Amino acid sequence: MSRLPRLSPFGAQRRRATAVGCVTTFGQNLVPLIGMNSKLTVWYNTKCPVCNAGIDWQNNRLMRAARAGAIEFRDINLEPDALTRHGAGVEDVRRRLHGIDANGRFHTGINCAIEIWKRTPGDHWLARVIGVPGVRQVAGFGYDRFADLLYAWNRWNKHW
Repeated sequence: MSRLPRLSPFGAQRRRATAVGCVTTFGQNLVPLIGMNSKLTVWYNTKCPVCNAGIDWQNNRLMRAARAGAIEFRDINLEPDALTRHGAGVEDVRRRLHGIDANGRFHTGINCAIEIWKRTPGDHWLARVIGVPGVRQVAGFGYDRFADLLYAWNRWNKHW
């Protein structure tokens, strides 16, 4: 293994590629490297105004990641059978985000949100914090309760 240069007090930074395909500086994931199986395809429900607003709100930050091929957002209403091989249908996606990464791993709910944050410029820190064991479980519980309420609200307002 080659030795990395020493850190200088003048801002020189040591960088290396990690096994998860991210450039690391001082141990923090910064930027997903393109071409290292980092693509994530996310299905969401465009008929939910809150879901749509959430994706629109992050659109500027996600745009760079989407253009680079790191994230692709797809409307489950246009592809209702897209996730049947994973046992998920339209109603499941109406309740929670669902995603598949380039390695074929299936992510739902808070785990999908974490995968999105890993690929979103400026949100890597959030993925790291929420991904900590214990924090992930609490965040997952909160995500699931909010998703259940949002699903009920959408049904009540006949958004689908």
